[in-house]
Amino acid sequence: MLSAISIRNIVLIDQLDLMLDRGMTALTGETGAGKSILLDSLSLALGGRGDASLVRKGCPQGQVVATLHLPSDHHVRDLMRENEIEDDEEIMLRRVQYADGRTRGFVNDQPVSAKFMRQLGEQLIEIHGQHDDRALVDPSTHRTLLDSFGDCQSALSKVSAAFKALGVAQDALNRQEAKLAKAQEDEDFARHVIAELGALNTEVGEEETLAATRQRLMSLEKAADEVRDADQVLNGPNAASSGLAGLMRQLMRKGEAEGGLFAPLVESLDATLIALDRSSEALEEIKRQMDFDPLELERTEERLFALRAAARKHQISCDELPALLNKYEQAIAELEQGGDDLTALRAALDAARVNYQTAARGLSEKRAMAGKKLMQAVEAELPDLKLGQARFIVDHQIDDSRESGNGFDVIEFHVQTNPGTHPGPMMKVASGGELSRFLLALKVVLADKGSAPVLIFDEIDTGVGGAVADAIGKRLARLSSKVQVLSVTHAPQVAARAATHLLIEKQVIAEGSLTRTHVAELDDKSRREEVARMLAGSTITDEARAAAHRLIDEVSA
Repeated sequence: MLSAISIRNIVLIDQLDLMLDRGMTALTGETGAGKSILLDSLSLALGGRGDASLVRKGCPQGQVVATLHLPSDHHVRDLMRENEIEDDEEIMLRRVQYADGRTRGFVNDQPVSAKFMRQLGEQLIEIHGQHDDRALVDPSTHRTLLDSFGDCQSALSKVSAAFKALGVAQDALNRQEAKLAKAQEDEDFARHVIAELGALNTEVGEEETLAATRQRLMSLEKAADEVRDADQVLNGPNAASSGLAGLMRQLMRKGEAEGGLFAPLVESLDATLIALDRSSEALEEIKRQMDFDPLELERTEERLFALRAAARKHQISCDELPALLNKYEQAIAELEQGGDDLTALRAALDAARVNYQTAARGLSEKRAMAGKKLMQAVEAELPDLKLGQARFIVDHQIDDSRESGNGFDVIEFHVQTNPGTHPGPMMKVASGGELSRFLLALKVVLADKGSAPVLIFDEIDTGVGGAVADAIGKRLARLSSKVQVLSVTHAPQVAARAATHLLIEKQVIAEGSLTRTHVAELDDKSRREEVARMLAGSTITDEARAAAHRLIDEVSA
C-alpha cells in the first residue's frame, strides 16, 4: 500500500506530508484547488516525465517522496534485488526536479535511472483517468491480464520452455548447416592438402632431425679433401713409408758387416715406420666413419626443403604440418558424417516444433475459455454503470504459424458501445466517460489478479448521473477490499463510500501574495459538510446537509 506522500516545492505545494491508509480514500475539492498537481507529483515519483515548470516559483528544486509497504514476497522486491537495490521493509521512491529541467531518482536512497524508476512505479501504482492510454491500448498487457485472470501461468511456462527448446534446436541446426556449407566450400582445397601432406607423411621433430643429419653430412663432405690428401701422403706412390722401409732393410744388411754401426738408426727408422703404420690405421678408421652414400646428402636436403616449402605455403612451422593434416582429415570426415548429423538435427527440430505447437494449442484453448469467462464477468458489471447495451469483447486471434514465447495468440480487448455499431479497440470506440467505466468494470473483475497494489482513479465519474456515480462508488469500494484505492472525485456518491476523505483546497497566505495547495483529512462532521457542498454547489443548504447525512448513513449501513 501507499502509506505516505511527501512533497516539497512543487507548483502550488510548498510543503505537504500526507499519510494514507488501506481501503478507499476519496480526494475532493473545488476545481483548481490542486488535485491534478497532487497526481502530477505522484507521477513524478513513479518515474514520469520531469518538467522544470513543476518547480515552485523562486525555488531551485522540488522533491516528491512516495513511501510504500509491500509483502515480503512481492515480485517488486525481486526486481529491486536484481538491480542491487537495498530491500528494506519500506520502499521509498524519491524524485528531485531541478529548476533547470534536470531530475534525479532514488529508490531507498540509492540513485537509479528514470527508466528503472518508471519500471518499478508501473508495478506499484496504476493511475487511471478518462483518457487513460496505457493498459487498455497495449495488446501485450491484455494478454497478460487474460493469463492472470484465467490462471494460465502454468500453461504459459510450458510454452515458454518449449519455445526456448525450439530455439536451441533451430540454432543447432543452423550452426551445423553453416559448418557443412563452409566445409563444402573448402572441400576441394581440403582434399588437395590431404593428398599433399599425406604424401609428405611428416612427423613432429623430423625437421630438426633432418637439419642435424644435413649438417653432419655437409661437415663430412668438407673433410673428404683433407682425408684424400692424407691418404696420398701416407699411402700414395710417393709415400715415405716405402723409402724408409727400403733404407732400413739396407742398413740392417750393412749393419752386420759394420759391427752394429747403424743399429741406432735402424731402431729409429723402425719406430718411425711403426708410427706411420698407426697413422695409416687411424686414417683408415676415419675413412670407415666417412663411408656414406654420396646421394644421402641430396636426399636429406630434398626432404628437408620439401617440409619447409610446405610449412611456408601454409604459413605454419614444420612441426605443425601433422596437425594441419589431421584438421583437414577431420573436416572431410565431418563432411561425410555431416549428412547424418543434419538429418538427426532436423528430426530434433521437428520434434521440438511439435512439442511447442502442442503446448501453444493447449495455451490457446485455456485462453479461449478464460476469454469467455472474462467477457461474462465484465458484462455483468456494465448494466449498473449504464452500459447495459454495451458489450465487452476479448478479441482472440490465433496464428499457428506464429512462434513466440507467448504462444500463437494475439489478444486485444474490444468494446461495442451500442447495438448495431462496429466493435473495436476501447480507445477508438468508447468516449471518455464510457472508457473510464469499462476500465472500472475490468479492474473490479481483475482486482485480485494482475493488478498493482495501489489504484488511483482520476475523475472517472465526470459527466455521469447519480445512479451511475453510485454504481461507480460501489465498485470502487469493492475494489478497495483487495487493493488500495484512491479516487479523485466530484461525485458525492463516490466520496460517501470512502473509508478516508481528504479535502484539497487552495489557500491564499501572506496577505494575498502567496498561494498554496493544502490537503486535510476530514473528520465525520467535516466530511458530511463536504459531501453536502458536493451535492449543493457553492451555497450549502439545510436540504443539502440532510441529503448528505442520508447518503453517508445509507452507504455506511
